[in-house]
Amino acid sequence: MPTKSGKTANEMYFTANPNSEHHYQNFEFELLNHKLHFTTDSGVFSKSTVDFGTRTMLEALETVIINDGKILDLGTGYGPVGIAIAKAMSRQVDMVDVNERALELAQQNAQKNGVTQLTRIFQSNIYDKITDKYALILTNPPIRAGKAVVTVMLQDAIKHLQPGGKLIAVLQKKQGAPSAQKNMMTIFGNARIIAKNKGYYILESTYDSNTNI
Repeated sequence: MPTKSGKTANEMYFTANPNSEHHYQNFEFELLNHKLHFTTDSGVFSKSTVDFGTRTMLEALETVIINDGKILDLGTGYGPVGIAIAKAMSRQVDMVDVNERALELAQQNAQKNGVTQLTRIFQSNIYDKITDKYALILTNPPIRAGKAVVTVMLQDAIKHLQPGGKLIAVLQKKQGAPSAQKNMMTIFGNARIIAKNKGYYILESTYDSNTNI
């Protein structure tokens, strides 16, 4: 849907350089039992609060066994997922996004929450700058960027996971969660729903090097 400026929500946050006027906001939010402090701005996703899908995905991590290794926050925005994990789990997290404005905010928020040493924040258009292998990839994919973008985020995750590594994604049922689960099943040979809440599905696939090519 176009905004008042004529730009779509997709153009607002899934572009490298949003040109909307700045409108900074500050708020506190508790994630993974830690009170975190965030600065947000126009041109980034869910600027007024941590969105329900992201919160549901983080809550579902309580049921997940994560192997040793780095974690990738794919489409980090202003950083709530990566910062929450670094703070609560003391894990090394790479936080990537295509949106430069979001990345600047993520850097500020990582510093504000004391996790600069645990986070590496850099620009990547999906996986194009990703070279490492991860124990876990988490994503709340930008549905408004289009099905093709979401499909690449899910399908190509397997190329960036270490054996036993997991992909966890949150999608709404009405915005394609069942088809995303089928897609993940095709690529990984497994895809389970680890949580559901208010129409949001948290999907998990595991890379098994013995069965996946």
